[in-house]
Amino acid sequence: MPTPETDGELLPRELVDETLTAALRTGGELAEIFVEDKRSSSAMLDDGRIEELVSGRSRGAGIRVVAGDTTGFAHTADLSRSGLAAAAAAAAAAARSGADGRRAVEVGPAAGAAAPTVRVPPEAVPKAAKVELLTAADAAARSEGAAIVQVAARYGDSRRRILVANSDGLLAADDQVRTLFSVSCVASGDTGLQTGRETAGRTVGFELFDACDVSDMARRAARRALTKLKARPAPSGTMPVVVGPGGGGVLFHEACGHGLEADLVAKSASVFAGRIGDQVAAPLVTLIDDGTMAGEWGHYAIDDEGRPAARNVLIADGVLTDYMWDRIRADKQGRASSGNGRRQSYQYLPMVRMTNTFIGAGADDPADIVAGTSKGVYVAHLGGGQVNTATGDFVFGMTEAYLIENGEITEPIREGNLIGNGPEVLTGIDALGTDFAMGSPGTCGKDGQGVPVGDGTPTLRVAALTVGGTAA
Repeated sequence: MPTPETDGELLPRELVDETLTAALRTGGELAEIFVEDKRSSSAMLDDGRIEELVSGRSRGAGIRVVAGDTTGFAHTADLSRSGLAAAAAAAAAAARSGADGRRAVEVGPAAGAAAPTVRVPPEAVPKAAKVELLTAADAAARSEGAAIVQVAARYGDSRRRILVANSDGLLAADDQVRTLFSVSCVASGDTGLQTGRETAGRTVGFELFDACDVSDMARRAARRALTKLKARPAPSGTMPVVVGPGGGGVLFHEACGHGLEADLVAKSASVFAGRIGDQVAAPLVTLIDDGTMAGEWGHYAIDDEGRPAARNVLIADGVLTDYMWDRIRADKQGRASSGNGRRQSYQYLPMVRMTNTFIGAGADDPADIVAGTSKGVYVAHLGGGQVNTATGDFVFGMTEAYLIENGEITEPIREGNLIGNGPEVLTGIDALGTDFAMGSPGTCGKDGQGVPVGDGTPTLRVAALTVGGTAA
């Protein structure tokens, strides 16, 4: 992959220094500049036709000035000397403390871990090759039978180059490349319309498709939709629920992960506030957030405040050990950031966000977990849901699930939700498999910002969860 130098500097060093100096001209403890250059392309096929083939680029800078408890922020797409000076003045005015804090700023040498090697930069791949992936997926899905009445496939890639500098002398950069492919199928039958979906995405280039066969993905999505045509309504009531490898990571991301973000903790909007050192999960549970997982969707070298990505153990053997931190929340506690300061783009302030959040593998044989469940539900994949971080209460849809009867996975079920409470689920896990897997790539929304994240689990069993189905 081309290096940042061969692409040109995002911003000359002297202009970085000038901008930070200007931002502190009327006072403030910290000034920061975040520069971003992002290019993206996407293609979409629907009903056998290419409906979308677009590319885009955004480039700009966000400037933050912190004075006491006040933060001033301004952003601009004008990276000229005058454009940056105007943004710096606006941010300083918003944070003005009234004291004359004039000081010159000079950043230090560039820092930051090396980005993963990208073997095939997506921007070097002809559009025709990307479209060919879509048509191959469409043909493969439809080959599964006439009951497949609709196929939608999407390809996307992005390259995001960032530079972060602040008045403490930090200067760091990152070059992030992500490639994504998804296919969704609709099957029609006596039970109406049913859907199946497969998604693959990694922080790699077009070489994603050396390991990912889009035709296989499409056939799996089609078979999932066809299987659901034969599904019976989900049961209702409280029962054991076994979650398959990777399939339930989103539950713990939403129901537990957000509650471990330090900004929500500080607002007392988290059920985990004030509980460091407490037993909050079963002793076999370890929950980790890890931005260093090369290739995973939530991976990066530095966060959007210039802090290196880190592996942060949040719950160890059931005990709450730490929260996730950005710089502002960490400074107030006199500690270091955990590398979880993230923003959607240069137009936003950073906030505490997850990266790749997962429950680590256990010691149980996955087959034994199912065999030891006389009656319950096996969830292969969860869909979207709603969570109250202050209480931990959640509702999630099951997009692929089956009955467990006499220790065996039997009939597929549909139209069901999982209803529960995050802390109660953590304490109710009574088996963890050895088959850890990451789930599908996702975009996490918070306060109007979306960022790429990953999640994962091994096979696990929750002793009792409420299944909200339609069967009597």
